[in-house]
Amino acid sequence: MTQPNDKLSLRGRVAIVGVADDASPSGELADYGIDLEMRMVAEALADAGIEPREVDGLAIAGGAMSPLLTAQRLGLSPRWIDSTHVGGSSFELHVQHAAMALAMGVCNVVVVLYANTPKGDRKRHGILRGDASPYGAEHFAFESPTGILQPLGPYALAAQRHMAVFGTQPEHLAQIAVTTRDHATHNPRARQRQPLTVEEVLATPTICGPLRGLDCCLITDGAGAIVMTRADRAATLRSDAAYVLGAASAQSHLLISAMPDLTVTPGAISGPEAFAQAGIGVDDVDVLQTYDSFTITVLLALEDLGFCKKGDGGPFVAERGLGLDGLPTNTSGGGLSYTHPGMFGIFLLVEAARQLRGRSSGVVVPDAKIAVAHGCGGVLSSTGTVVLGTRETL
Repeated sequence: MTQPNDKLSLRGRVAIVGVADDASPSGELADYGIDLEMRMVAEALADAGIEPREVDGLAIAGGAMSPLLTAQRLGLSPRWIDSTHVGGSSFELHVQHAAMALAMGVCNVVVVLYANTPKGDRKRHGILRGDASPYGAEHFAFESPTGILQPLGPYALAAQRHMAVFGTQPEHLAQIAVTTRDHATHNPRARQRQPLTVEEVLATPTICGPLRGLDCCLITDGAGAIVMTRADRAATLRSDAAYVLGAASAQSHLLISAMPDLTVTPGAISGPEAFAQAGIGVDDVDVLQTYDSFTITVLLALEDLGFCKKGDGGPFVAERGLGLDGLPTNTSGGGLSYTHPGMFGIFLLVEAARQLRGRSSGVVVPDAKIAVAHGCGGVLSSTGTVVLGTRETL
């Protein structure tokens, strides 16, 4: 390990003490709306051993008033709220913001919450409803005339560019889907559990070249919540709390046509900053939970976080791999095979914390002490990187 960056002085001052999530092999959940939110909060608080009346902080990705409505329905009176909505990385940003608020004494117990049921809503309402867009359709005025598919098209462009510049092959992307599915075979709640081969992935129809159907995430119902508090309180609650060692975020664009470099995400900023705060290097990471909206999202993250050089993501996946004998990644089955209700960032945090407890929704990484949750939102637009560690790492 290296010496931690004390600029923010947040290392080890805050911990995740409770987690909960829900998904189903059918892709649908019986609960939805406030009932599902209430259940997630109750389960996460029960996991933490904290009473609902103690919650005075709430973070939920939605509209500007969304935390107020959710707090009212849950019977909470928060002193601190966060409605940051930057897509799938929102929850990693929530952790960063909550860590600062908790460390400063603004609040004492924060719940980060997400619930969305697009698959069930389609049956209930006759339409496929996703998360409310954080930006209006007018912003697509310069891209819509080209016929680009949203959000698949921007990721396809990134994959095309990476292949053209670095020689990345479809087989490399396919291997990510294969390994993620292998992890999902151990997860009884995963939507897809049938083992895959690279050949099977490559045989699926191309949706938006070069991305095939199995390069794309699921559309399912799902929900999750985490509970955060200061380290002194965490020590009295559970011996296996997941301490926040570092947290950083970065943003670079809204539309893919404004992305400075299609092969470099803002993770190239948030990753090194979070690692520096934590005082770790890539070799210290025992398990990685990284956003997998598409297989190319994973490959770019591996490079931008520093696990390999830019352009070497393909060989890294093929040679070192993302399984237990390599860099264990997306051990629950990820958004590709476990669940993906619109935004997956909360599930990265839940699984990272569980791994540090010696548990997992999918495969368990033996004796994991440092876990990284790395979210990516928008169209490779916004990233949030959170480094978590056990008490032994403090």
